[in-house]
Amino acid sequence: MQVAIDTGGTFTDLVYLESGFLKSKKVFSTPKDPSEAVLKAFSQLSDKAKILIHGSTVGTNAFLERKGAKIAFITTSGFEDILFIGRQARPKLYDFFVEKPRPFVLEKNCFGLNERIDARGKVIKPLEPHEIEKVLKKLRKNPVESIAVCFINSYLNPSHEKKLKKELSFLEIPVSLSSEILPEFREFERASTTAINAYLSPVMSKYLGKLRDKLSEVNLYIQQSNGGWMTVEEAGRFASHTILSGPAGGVNGAYILAKYFGKSKIITFDMGGTSTDVCLIDERIPFTKEYNLDGFPLSIPVIDIHTVGAGGGSIAYVDEGGALKVGPESAGADPGPACYGKSLFPTVTDANLVLGRLLPDVFLGGKFKLQKERSLKALSSIAKKLNLSLEETALGIVRVANIVMSRAFRRVSLERGYDPQDFTLICFGGAGGLHVCSLSRELEIKEIIIPKLAGSFSAFGLLFSPPLKDFSQTVWIESKEKKKLTEHIENFKRSALSYVKKLGLEPDNFTCEIFLDMRYKGQGFELTIPYSEDYIDVFEKEHEKQFGYIAHQFPVEIVTLRVRLKGSPVENNWKIEKSKNFCPLFQTRVFTEKGWIEVPVIDWNSLNIGETLKGPALIVEEFTTVWVEENFQVKVDENYTLRLFKL
Repeated sequence: MQVAIDTGGTFTDLVYLESGFLKSKKVFSTPKDPSEAVLKAFSQLSDKAKILIHGSTVGTNAFLERKGAKIAFITTSGFEDILFIGRQARPKLYDFFVEKPRPFVLEKNCFGLNERIDARGKVIKPLEPHEIEKVLKKLRKNPVESIAVCFINSYLNPSHEKKLKKELSFLEIPVSLSSEILPEFREFERASTTAINAYLSPVMSKYLGKLRDKLSEVNLYIQQSNGGWMTVEEAGRFASHTILSGPAGGVNGAYILAKYFGKSKIITFDMGGTSTDVCLIDERIPFTKEYNLDGFPLSIPVIDIHTVGAGGGSIAYVDEGGALKVGPESAGADPGPACYGKSLFPTVTDANLVLGRLLPDVFLGGKFKLQKERSLKALSSIAKKLNLSLEETALGIVRVANIVMSRAFRRVSLERGYDPQDFTLICFGGAGGLHVCSLSRELEIKEIIIPKLAGSFSAFGLLFSPPLKDFSQTVWIESKEKKKLTEHIENFKRSALSYVKKLGLEPDNFTCEIFLDMRYKGQGFELTIPYSEDYIDVFEKEHEKQFGYIAHQFPVEIVTLRVRLKGSPVENNWKIEKSKNFCPLFQTRVFTEKGWIEVPVIDWNSLNIGETLKGPALIVEEFTTVWVEENFQVKVDENYTLRLFKL
């Protein structure tokens, strides 16, 4: 049996295949020690699983909360301040009070060594033993838990970094080399990515070590930010690759579902307890190497997901100017929204409960009763400040949350030249079904798809993800030097396949994809193009599509070569078994812009494939509630998937 577990901010989800049928379980997350929720979810399986693919937020949370390891940053003399200076770009150009991101390495732990490699990879100043001894002396006086090494131009010649790592080995702590983490040009991005990796490696290694000890009979794999899994050893060494672990699973699942329904243009909408993740897919899953993690660049291939702080647990408040705001601070799993019984935080979940869109007795399949009276109490302070009724306040909170989320949709669509009307919206996450109709109406999207396992859909994506490994190397080749490029590609492929073999994986089970980072000579940015015989034409067409022109007068250069090795995923021949009804059909009252209205409550499990119905209605499932607004029609499709159409 193969199992997938996704740890989120509020819930930890488990999905597995049993006799060809997909099944899921959900437990509350345990933020203080996420492994407790993973082990609790895993213990609920009746049969022993042999393979576990895990999507974790441990690395992300450790960085955001600055709870990573104490690290040293070693670089070429004169560049000790690179992580603090960064680039000249300011996040807010005219803001005199803009705050720089919190540093994660202390200035006193940044060391410069007198060595130098030039821009062609030639050694100008060798790394002398006395320079190494100088930094070792400092590290003995002030011990650290992890080390990041980023010498200038080491992406062309890593000899100095490798020499230093060998000398540091007796310290028996993780050492992250930029020539291994990110062998690409641009010093700040390379330094930042390497330092983040060093900062998170001890945290991930400790967490995964604990999990592996508890699950010693299970082959444990970790989901990466690029949508595939890697081994535990790799996750400890390349911890930075786990940053978008869970959300990547959701996008992968949506891509699988889209192909099942013959859709090639989709926008994914994943609304969980703490945040909302959106991703636009046009034919293939988009990737970016320009991800920003709390103010610091992380230049590894990640699925191009845009995240905003608007989830079910996002806290509502009135700011100093008297405006209603929602998020990004979240109540999380502990203490959680007011209705969970541990806090009085007024959250989006509490607002939906007050509006009647969430039902206290059917939450989590009736296993956990929500406390509506606490939600009313939590919202009362905001209602007084706004001089509104509790229902109007709750409706305002939902509207504000929808505005925040709609901005995210526009960011990945309209701002990039895509019309949302051309796309199908795939909605998942525990809270998504409560907001999806309003958002689709706002964006004029005509069709919505909501899978039966919407509440555990990221874990579904993890279950069917393949092993995946990305390699990159800056090469600096003129585009017309096709023979030289071919030689580089063949050598790089052999090196990549050899690396995979060392991990104990069979290279024959992997397919190889080649990408080229290309630009006109003199440009400060690149476009990543799939390699083909006519790669120059493909680049120029893509350049014209994105920027409106082709610069024939300038030569084209290949800056970085990328190789992606993709293994075989689990065959996605799955079905969803019809579950027993847990909620009888009844009428309830829901507050809308028109006031209170009567709507039917329908158990998702009572619906049959091919059945249709019209809103307004509440469709409830163990882990998801869908608020179907007026003028929407619902069709029940294969595997009890809901397809909503705007009438």
